[in-house]
Amino acid sequence: MNEVRSISQVASLMADPKRSAMLWALIDGTPRAADELALLTGLSTASACAHLSLLSTAGLLRLEPRGRKRYFRLATPEICAAVEALASVRLETARNERKATALQIPLSMRRARLCGDHLGGEVAAELFQRLLDSGWLEGSAPQLCVSAEGKARLEALGVFIDALVPDGRRGCVACHCSEWSDQGAHLGGRLGQAFLKLFLQSGWVREQDGNRAVQLTPSGLRQINAIARLSARQAG
Repeated sequence: MNEVRSISQVASLMADPKRSAMLWALIDGTPRAADELALLTGLSTASACAHLSLLSTAGLLRLEPRGRKRYFRLATPEICAAVEALASVRLETARNERKATALQIPLSMRRARLCGDHLGGEVAAELFQRLLDSGWLEGSAPQLCVSAEGKARLEALGVFIDALVPDGRRGCVACHCSEWSDQGAHLGGRLGQAFLKLFLQSGWVREQDGNRAVQLTPSGLRQINAIARLSARQAG
Protein backbone atom coordinates (compact mmCIF):
# COMPACT_ATOMS: atom_id res chain seq x y z
CA MET A 1 0.00 0.00 0.00
CA ASN A 2 3.00 2.32 0.09
CA GLU A 3 2.60 2.92 -3.63
CA VAL A 4 -1.04 3.92 -3.17
CA ARG A 5 -0.10 6.31 -0.39
CA SER A 6 2.63 7.83 -2.56
CA ILE A 7 0.20 8.40 -5.43
CA SER A 8 -2.26 10.05 -3.07
CA GLN A 9 0.36 12.32 -1.51
CA VAL A 10 1.86 13.43 -4.83
CA ALA A 11 -1.60 13.93 -6.35
CA SER A 12 -2.66 16.13 -3.44
CA LEU A 13 0.44 18.30 -3.89
CA MET A 14 -0.16 18.63 -7.63
CA ALA A 15 -3.90 19.21 -7.26
CA ASP A 16 -3.43 22.88 -6.46
CA PRO A 17 -3.41 24.75 -9.83
CA LYS A 18 -0.70 27.17 -8.67
CA ARG A 19 1.63 24.36 -7.61
CA SER A 20 0.93 22.53 -10.87
CA ALA A 21 1.80 25.71 -12.76
CA MET A 22 5.09 25.95 -10.88
CA LEU A 23 6.00 22.36 -11.69
CA TRP A 24 5.14 22.91 -15.35
CA ALA A 25 7.19 26.12 -15.47
CA LEU A 26 10.20 24.02 -14.43
CA ILE A 27 9.64 21.22 -16.96
CA ASP A 28 12.40 22.44 -19.29
CA GLY A 29 15.05 21.84 -16.62
CA THR A 30 15.92 25.51 -16.13
CA PRO A 31 16.25 26.52 -12.45
CA ARG A 32 14.01 29.49 -11.66
CA ALA A 33 14.01 31.92 -8.77
CA ALA A 34 11.14 32.06 -6.31
CA ASP A 35 10.17 35.59 -7.39
CA GLU A 36 10.12 34.52 -11.06
CA LEU A 37 7.83 31.58 -10.25
CA ALA A 38 5.63 33.94 -8.26
CA LEU A 39 5.33 36.21 -11.29
CA LEU A 40 4.61 33.29 -13.63
CA THR A 41 1.80 32.00 -11.43
CA GLY A 42 0.31 35.33 -10.38
CA LEU A 43 1.13 34.90 -6.70
CA SER A 44 2.74 37.16 -4.17
CA THR A 45 6.32 36.20 -3.36
CA ALA A 46 5.27 35.13 0.14
CA SER A 47 2.50 32.85 -1.19
CA ALA A 48 4.80 31.40 -3.83
CA CYS A 49 7.45 30.64 -1.23
CA ALA A 50 4.89 28.78 0.88
CA HIS A 51 3.94 26.58 -2.08
CA LEU A 52 7.58 26.04 -3.02
CA SER A 53 8.38 25.05 0.55
CA LEU A 54 5.70 22.35 0.44
CA LEU A 55 6.98 20.99 -2.87
CA SER A 56 10.59 21.06 -1.69
CA THR A 57 9.83 19.38 1.63
CA ALA A 58 7.98 16.62 -0.23
CA GLY A 59 11.00 16.07 -2.46
CA LEU A 60 9.42 17.21 -5.71
CA LEU A 61 11.69 20.25 -6.03
CA ARG A 62 15.36 20.81 -5.30
CA LEU A 63 16.45 24.11 -3.79
CA GLU A 64 19.59 25.80 -5.13
CA PRO A 65 20.59 28.88 -3.09
CA ARG A 66 22.47 31.47 -5.13
CA GLY A 67 23.49 34.41 -3.04
CA ARG A 68 20.37 36.03 -1.64
CA LYS A 69 18.06 34.32 -4.10
CA ARG A 70 16.60 30.83 -3.94
CA TYR A 71 16.32 28.88 -7.19
CA PHE A 72 14.25 25.75 -7.71
CA ARG A 73 14.32 22.88 -10.20
CA LEU A 74 12.49 19.55 -10.50
CA ALA A 75 14.27 17.19 -8.12
CA THR A 76 14.62 14.07 -10.31
CA PRO A 77 14.05 12.86 -13.88
CA GLU A 78 11.26 10.64 -12.52
CA ILE A 79 9.35 13.69 -11.28
CA CYS A 80 9.87 15.35 -14.66
CA ALA A 81 8.47 12.24 -16.37
CA ALA A 82 5.47 12.17 -14.01
CA VAL A 83 4.64 15.83 -14.70
CA GLU A 84 4.99 15.26 -18.45
CA ALA A 85 2.79 12.18 -18.31
CA LEU A 86 0.04 14.05 -16.50
CA ALA A 87 0.34 16.94 -18.95
CA SER A 88 -0.13 14.49 -21.84
CA VAL A 89 -3.37 13.03 -20.46
CA ARG A 90 -6.48 14.43 -22.15
CA LEU A 91 -9.73 14.11 -20.23
CA GLU A 92 -12.86 13.93 -22.37
CA THR A 93 -13.98 17.37 -21.18
CA ALA A 94 -10.66 18.88 -22.30
CA ARG A 95 -10.40 17.40 -25.80
CA ASN A 96 -11.62 20.63 -27.38
CA GLU A 97 -8.97 22.69 -25.59
CA ARG A 98 -5.88 21.26 -27.31
CA LYS A 99 -5.06 24.44 -29.19
CA ALA A 100 -4.85 26.36 -25.93
CA THR A 101 -2.38 23.92 -24.41
CA ALA A 102 0.30 24.79 -26.99
CA LEU A 103 0.46 28.31 -25.56
CA GLN A 104 1.27 26.89 -22.13
CA ILE A 105 4.43 25.09 -23.22
CA PRO A 106 7.53 26.86 -21.86
CA LEU A 107 8.88 29.22 -24.52
CA SER A 108 12.34 27.66 -24.36
CA MET A 109 10.88 24.30 -25.42
CA ARG A 110 8.43 25.32 -28.14
CA ARG A 111 10.88 25.64 -31.03
CA ALA A 112 12.98 22.55 -30.32
CA ARG A 113 13.45 20.12 -27.45
CA LEU A 114 14.50 16.59 -26.71
CA CYS A 115 11.56 14.18 -26.74
CA GLY A 116 13.05 10.98 -25.42
CA ASP A 117 15.42 9.72 -28.11
CA HIS A 118 14.30 12.10 -30.87
CA LEU A 119 13.68 15.78 -31.54
CA GLY A 120 10.37 17.43 -30.67
CA GLY A 121 8.95 20.94 -31.00
CA GLU A 122 7.98 23.15 -33.92
CA VAL A 123 11.08 22.44 -36.02
CA ALA A 124 10.53 18.67 -35.71
CA ALA A 125 6.81 18.97 -36.48
CA GLU A 126 7.53 21.02 -39.61
CA LEU A 127 10.15 18.49 -40.75
CA PHE A 128 7.74 15.61 -40.24
CA GLN A 129 5.07 17.32 -42.35
CA ARG A 130 7.60 17.95 -45.14
CA LEU A 131 8.62 14.27 -45.12
CA LEU A 132 4.98 13.34 -45.63
CA ASP A 133 4.27 16.01 -48.26
CA SER A 134 7.36 15.11 -50.29
CA GLY A 135 6.50 11.40 -50.30
CA TRP A 136 9.60 10.35 -48.37
CA LEU A 137 7.29 8.64 -45.91
CA GLU A 138 4.26 6.57 -46.82
CA GLY A 139 1.63 4.52 -45.06
CA SER A 140 -0.74 5.47 -42.28
CA ALA A 141 -0.23 6.60 -38.71
CA PRO A 142 1.03 5.61 -36.28
CA GLN A 143 3.48 3.42 -38.22
CA LEU A 144 5.00 4.87 -41.38
CA CYS A 145 7.43 3.41 -43.92
CA VAL A 146 10.18 5.05 -45.91
CA SER A 147 9.44 5.15 -49.64
CA ALA A 148 11.98 4.15 -52.29
CA GLU A 149 12.56 7.83 -53.08
CA GLY A 150 12.80 8.65 -49.40
CA LYS A 151 15.40 5.93 -48.90
CA ALA A 152 17.60 7.37 -51.66
CA ARG A 153 17.18 10.94 -50.40
CA LEU A 154 17.93 9.98 -46.81
CA GLU A 155 21.06 8.07 -47.81
CA ALA A 156 22.29 11.24 -49.52
CA LEU A 157 21.97 12.93 -46.13
CA GLY A 158 23.87 10.13 -44.40
CA VAL A 159 20.86 8.31 -42.94
CA PHE A 160 20.96 4.70 -44.11
CA ILE A 161 17.65 2.90 -43.74
CA ASP A 162 19.19 -0.55 -44.19
CA ALA A 163 21.28 0.09 -41.08
CA LEU A 164 18.14 0.95 -39.13
CA VAL A 165 16.49 -2.34 -40.13
CA PRO A 166 19.01 -5.15 -39.48
CA ASP A 167 17.08 -7.85 -41.35
CA GLY A 168 17.35 -5.90 -44.60
CA ARG A 169 13.68 -5.04 -44.98
CA ARG A 170 12.83 -1.42 -45.67
CA GLY A 171 10.23 -1.80 -42.97
CA CYS A 172 8.33 0.70 -40.90
CA VAL A 173 11.09 2.61 -39.16
CA ALA A 174 9.14 5.79 -38.45
CA CYS A 175 6.22 6.65 -36.24
CA HIS A 176 4.46 9.85 -35.35
CA CYS A 177 4.83 11.23 -31.85
CA SER A 178 2.34 13.73 -30.48
CA GLU A 179 3.79 14.54 -27.06
CA TRP A 180 1.62 17.12 -25.29
CA SER A 181 -0.43 17.49 -28.54
CA ASP A 182 1.23 20.84 -29.09
CA GLN A 183 2.56 21.91 -32.48
CA GLY A 184 1.36 18.76 -34.21
CA ALA A 185 2.92 15.32 -34.54
CA HIS A 186 6.65 14.98 -35.05
CA LEU A 187 8.89 12.11 -36.12
CA GLY A 188 9.68 9.29 -33.70
CA GLY A 189 10.86 5.71 -34.11
CA ARG A 190 14.22 4.63 -35.46
CA LEU A 191 14.20 7.31 -38.13
CA GLY A 192 13.53 9.98 -35.52
CA GLN A 193 16.49 8.67 -33.52
CA ALA A 194 18.70 8.69 -36.61
CA PHE A 195 17.77 12.28 -37.43
CA LEU A 196 18.60 13.47 -33.92
CA LYS A 197 21.95 11.67 -34.08
CA LEU A 198 22.68 13.34 -37.43
CA PHE A 199 21.72 16.78 -36.10
CA LEU A 200 23.90 16.41 -33.01
CA GLN A 201 26.92 15.01 -34.87
CA SER A 202 26.66 17.77 -37.48
CA GLY A 203 26.58 20.43 -34.77
CA TRP A 204 23.18 21.66 -35.97
CA VAL A 205 21.62 20.95 -32.59
CA ARG A 206 23.36 21.32 -29.24
CA GLU A 207 22.22 19.74 -26.01
CA GLN A 208 22.19 21.71 -22.77
CA ASP A 209 23.13 20.07 -19.49
CA GLY A 210 20.11 19.10 -17.43
CA ASN A 211 17.75 20.75 -19.88
CA ARG A 212 15.39 19.25 -22.45
CA ALA A 213 15.43 22.45 -24.45
CA VAL A 214 18.11 22.35 -27.15
CA GLN A 215 20.00 25.05 -29.00
CA LEU A 216 19.60 25.27 -32.77
CA THR A 217 22.53 26.89 -34.53
CA PRO A 218 21.62 29.30 -37.37
CA SER A 219 23.34 27.03 -39.87
CA GLY A 220 21.65 23.98 -38.35
CA LEU A 221 18.21 25.53 -38.63
CA ARG A 222 18.82 26.27 -42.31
CA GLN A 223 20.05 22.74 -42.97
CA ILE A 224 17.12 21.10 -41.16
CA ASN A 225 14.59 23.36 -42.87
CA ALA A 226 16.07 22.39 -46.26
CA ILE A 227 15.38 18.67 -45.72
CA ALA A 228 12.51 17.38 -47.90
CA ARG A 229 11.55 20.90 -48.92
CA LEU A 230 9.55 20.97 -52.16
CA SER A 231 10.54 23.46 -54.83
CA ALA A 232 7.89 25.82 -56.18
CA ARG A 233 7.68 23.69 -59.35
CA GLN A 234 7.17 20.46 -57.37
CA ALA A 235 4.60 22.09 -55.09
CA GLY A 236 2.62 23.21 -58.14
